[in-house]
Amino acid sequence: MGRYGHDARPLAGGQSLIPLLKLRLANPAVVVDLNGIPGLSYVRQEKDRLAIGALTCHSDIEDSEIIRARYAAIGDAVRHIGDAQVRNLGTIGGSLVHGDPSGDWGAVLLALGGEVRCLGPNGERFIQGSDFFTDMYETARQPAEIVTEVRICSPRPSAGGAYLKLERRSGDFALVGVAVYLVLDENDVCTEAGIGLSGVGPTYVKGMAAERILRGTRLSEAAIQEAARCLDAAMDPYSDTRAPAEYKRAMAKVFFHKALELACRRAATRDS
Repeated sequence: MGRYGHDARPLAGGQSLIPLLKLRLANPAVVVDLNGIPGLSYVRQEKDRLAIGALTCHSDIEDSEIIRARYAAIGDAVRHIGDAQVRNLGTIGGSLVHGDPSGDWGAVLLALGGEVRCLGPNGERFIQGSDFFTDMYETARQPAEIVTEVRICSPRPSAGGAYLKLERRSGDFALVGVAVYLVLDENDVCTEAGIGLSGVGPTYVKGMAAERILRGTRLSEAAIQEAARCLDAAMDPYSDTRAPAEYKRAMAKVFFHKALELACRRAATRDS
């Protein structure tokens, strides 16, 4: 990777890179197969965080008892990814590095406050999800680096999360995807909030202003409506062959309300 720099492309599951090569949208001089690197496929609960190896395929995440027991938003997302073939071959690291703003993992990473571990000639570094996605199909990974792990803090008591996605057909990329994470105290006051959106801009959108509106409230209708207005201001959807921009904008707000409602219900059962 260091030798060829921008002329090299890493290959994990190939479910993002191979279609680009077929369509001549990518023409790297060298493809570097990462699958010979041992120890990068795992889902494990550590003391205070969830750790997922970058070469872990989607289906292994979907089947993980850890995910099913504690991370409902991740379970929501992985079930929406492609078809069985894509889930069996595609990896979480490859998907995140691909940086498609209509993907699923990025929205969940932003909502759950996750980070990405990268390793290169100068050592390892940790990049917050909010800093990892820099532009359409571009990330903060340096040319000589590979992503080795995705890390997400363990959910707090009374936490709830959800990811909902609008798609033209099952397994399609998101017209709109909304991930929400909440922590409610014993009085049902929101003490933490995380929101991530896909399909509504040139990269994934973190709803920071909307998160601030929700924190410290009992999620009244007025607070939710104000949060939705903040999300609307943060979006920059574009029209394409799948849907016009205004439709995406409208559906993002609809799906935000639905995801927020589901996350609130799950918070009562501590299902994040």
